Amino acid sequence: MVKPTTDIDHWHMGAALGLASRGLGRVAPNPAVGCVIVNGDRVVGRGFTQPGGRPHAETEALRHAGDLARGATAYVSLEPCSHHGATPPCADALIAAGVARVVVAMTDPDPRVSGAGVARLRGAGIEVTEGVREAEARSVNEGFCLRVAGGRPLVTLKLATSLDGMIGALGGDSRWITGEEARRAGHLLRARHDALLTGVGTVLADDPMMDCRIDGLDHLSPIRIVADTSLRTPPDSQLVMTARQVPLWIVTSEHAASTLGPRFRDMGVEVVAAPVADGRLDMRAVLGALARRGITRVLAESGRALAGSLLRADLVDRVAWFRAAAMIGGDGITAVRSLGVVKVAAMPRFKPDGHVRLGQDVLETYRRSTY
Repeated sequence: MVKPTTDIDHWHMGAALGLASRGLGRVAPNPAVGCVIVNGDRVVGRGFTQPGGRPHAETEALRHAGDLARGATAYVSLEPCSHHGATPPCADALIAAGVARVVVAMTDPDPRVSGAGVARLRGAGIEVTEGVREAEARSVNEGFCLRVAGGRPLVTLKLATSLDGMIGALGGDSRWITGEEARRAGHLLRARHDALLTGVGTVLADDPMMDCRIDGLDHLSPIRIVADTSLRTPPDSQLVMTARQVPLWIVTSEHAASTLGPRFRDMGVEVVAAPVADGRLDMRAVLGALARRGITRVLAESGRALAGSLLRADLVDRVAWFRAAAMIGGDGITAVRSLGVVKVAAMPRFKPDGHVRLGQDVLETYRRSTY
């Protein structure tokens, strides 16, 4: 008989989910997983997926638990893997360690696992409880799930605007609309994503670095990606000049990749070819190309052109909107290019997900209403 879910199960799974979130932005293409091992009323092991995707969370937790794992309960935020990849199956490791019970938040969407891990545990006589805090587990690994099931990464659109939705003044000035606390939060957001996406227009206008500029977290700078149909990115831009220190990918047309790409490749840039539609990169195809390269979470920090392209293609899953308590007015630069919305019913819709005050600014987060 399977034990019913208890408050203690919810508590320990919450800890496992907190551990899992530590891996966001560092474990792609693997999922971010957390594991807590409890023997009696004592936590004897904790672990989360390590940078690069291994060791896995269960392996880390079992290493800390040692012999105390025998007879214990393991709380895992994602079904333990059952296939041989770069590491042996975690289901087998739990069996060998002699755990008595495994509590799983969600089934692994990877068809190589998807139920097989739980079946292997039960086949070894281990009691398994499933679905504990499942919705939260899916939220943590939404990017991994989208990559497996939808062939693209999770996309978060970051906006930093005035109260009336402007990203710049009439003359083009845009620094700084939000204050230091909001900018610091923006850099922390970068560290939790695999890749940072912008358009060539932003590169030409601002010559950005697109890194994580927080003391102690500079090593967490994500892969920098530029959507650049005609490969107009200047070879002497900060992005290109630092490509050997922080990875830079430029997604461009097949023609530009073949004619202009070699020069950039010689400078350490990865040039990715993608289809073009109506003179612009097909953003769905771009995201598909990123997913095939293992990207699960993308933060889009761009001008209004790329933001509009992503919204029109229904490719924005979350919005992180930093708002300054100030107004620019209708002659400012809007955050999003025209979407061609004729009727209100056709608007892209999101539901509120969070609200944080950052000095004089606020961060509002939203997620798409439906998939």
